Amino acid sequence: MRHCLILLALALLAACGRTPLQEQQAYVFGTRVEVLVVSAEPEQGRQAIAAVLREFDRLHRAYHAWQTSELTALNDAIAAGKPLTVTPELAALVGEAQALSKQGNYLFDPGIGQLIKLWGFQADEFKAELPPAAAIKDWLAKKPSIADIVIDGNRISSRNRQVALDFGGYLKGVALDRAAAILRAQGINHALINIGGNVMALGSKEGKKWRVGIQHPRQPGPMATVALDDGEAIGTSGDYQRFFEVDGQRYAHLLDPRTGYPADQTQAVTVLIPAGPKAGTLSDASSKPIFIAGPDGWREMAKQLEIGLVLRVDRSDRIFVTEALRQRLEFIGQAPALTTVP
Repeated sequence: MRHCLILLALALLAACGRTPLQEQQAYVFGTRVEVLVVSAEPEQGRQAIAAVLREFDRLHRAYHAWQTSELTALNDAIAAGKPLTVTPELAALVGEAQALSKQGNYLFDPGIGQLIKLWGFQADEFKAELPPAAAIKDWLAKKPSIADIVIDGNRISSRNRQVALDFGGYLKGVALDRAAAILRAQGINHALINIGGNVMALGSKEGKKWRVGIQHPRQPGPMATVALDDGEAIGTSGDYQRFFEVDGQRYAHLLDPRTGYPADQTQAVTVLIPAGPKAGTLSDASSKPIFIAGPDGWREMAKQLEIGLVLRVDRSDRIFVTEALRQRLEFIGQAPALTTVP
């Protein structure tokens, strides 16, 4: 995914003679991931990257939403109306996702897996066809939500058998935080981690801040860049990667649980999260409710989530940016017309 672009990767690699930089790419979580580390000991860097990619692969396999996994086993139990004792890690993830969903008024809701499946987004390739309106109406009538989940230690059950968990809008952020912890534990204090556009920076590159680009949703290449401080994370939710078109209309994977249909008032939302133990998680989860809230609710939702650095591109290509983020952006070429908000 091209949500955020790591800039000047080739130039950085060319500078390896001064400060050794190791980089590796992989395909995990249904997207391209990149890990770049700065280390005076190349073998240390390679081993650290390998540890990160192993953890990404483990998370991907353990919590896959439609291939056999720990998560699908839980969904099967929920559908059967039975409780299931899960691993402490999965219980913690469900609890965290539930709390994050509540903070965003359940506009971001990992309990809507059945709706995601109805729209065909639980697949690597999407068919250009709409689900039956009656099926969406039926799903809405049952009102499944992660709020229906009951957690008792490691025992999980649901008050609603229609709940199906899908961590697709949350797990990349969790993985960023895991990667940062792994790298620091292995003595790597300068790195850049990119998981499909969710990016976290550790330290710097030769004393200079890591700089990443913010992808324009309808044009090639980044529209602006931003320098990240140590521990900061940035993430974008956009309608330009996971989508299909029918009769010239775009249907993206960002679904509004209130309507059962894709949110179509926004092209992209970017959030920048200050350093903290959950910066990566928030960079992934918090952009979704802001995106889905749309033109009338996005600013209030950002305030409710205490996210101060936000950029939003609406369906008409208009760009809105909070003052705090505007001060940190460097536009490429001529700055586009934009509206700055408090």
